[in-house]
Amino acid sequence: MDFCEVTNTDGGSNGDRTPCSILTGFLGAGKTTLVNHILKGRHGLKIAVIENEFGEVGVDDALVLETEEEVFEMNNGCICCTVRGDLMRILNKLSKRETKFDHILIETTGLADPAPVAQTFFVDEDIKASYSLDAIITVVDCAHVIPHLDEVKPEGVENESVEQVAFADKILLNKIDLVTQEEKDAVIVKVRGINKLAEVIETTQSAVDLNRILGVKAFDLDRVLQVEEDFLDTEGEHEHDNSVTSVGIALPGALSLPKLNLWLTTLLQTRGTDIFRSKGVLNISGSDSRHVFQGVHMLMGISSSEEGVGRGWKEGEERENRIVFIGRNLNREELVEGFKNCLVQ
Repeated sequence: MDFCEVTNTDGGSNGDRTPCSILTGFLGAGKTTLVNHILKGRHGLKIAVIENEFGEVGVDDALVLETEEEVFEMNNGCICCTVRGDLMRILNKLSKRETKFDHILIETTGLADPAPVAQTFFVDEDIKASYSLDAIITVVDCAHVIPHLDEVKPEGVENESVEQVAFADKILLNKIDLVTQEEKDAVIVKVRGINKLAEVIETTQSAVDLNRILGVKAFDLDRVLQVEEDFLDTEGEHEHDNSVTSVGIALPGALSLPKLNLWLTTLLQTRGTDIFRSKGVLNISGSDSRHVFQGVHMLMGISSSEEGVGRGWKEGEERENRIVFIGRNLNREELVEGFKNCLVQ
């Protein structure tokens, strides 16, 4: 879990309780892109960002706009279960600061059920006194969401992508530029079959009018209780699909961009159905820019700080390569060996 602080000096107070937004959505939907869109916005707010990653190696901290403030990191745990206590500790710590925030963004892992995260704001008295839940914002990947929504899970295991849509107050229908009108209409029908009340906002690159998602007071506890009667029951079980795992790799050295492109392209073309999400921060031979790799199933791209993505390497900074794969039937040894073979010998 990461925490970073972003300050805009034009901001002002939002009252006694700080509004919080939960940003959720399945793997690769565009949540971190949304965070960066918000941080770059002219909203005049002092914003705190709390992040959660599902993986052994942290990558998202390098994908969010850089700040000079402190960062707390906890990986390989889901905010809705194993590290939920850390969320509560961070919120309580922030509430005791002399300088208050105008808004807090909580970006969940793509495998999180947003309900237990939202529950945090109603079962802890200190948090109830300091914070209000403004909205659950779900980012939907128009190009890939339907198979995940239709997936039949083992008995007792929740379909997180369905939960993310069901509990949303605002749904960002993202990546509409990658689908046809018919495909987009099919996604809207599917989403509306799960959640009839949330506002659906169509976006590309998660770009949205911030007035439609921040300070909207859209979360309605009564509506949530109609969807899930035991929402406030802290003893409830939350079981993830154990067939979904992550492989994180960290390697020193410089990578050959041609070798890396060939390996990743071949890997995702042949295994992309099972690899839901892949991402990395890379040190490419002959470049002083940090390169960022993003993959969703078979789609992938590599960009650099020269193209406005992320930042360059700092003087004296260790140029470590970090890459994460999340999906089913992952072969750790095969992935590690393939990544190592991309290093310049």
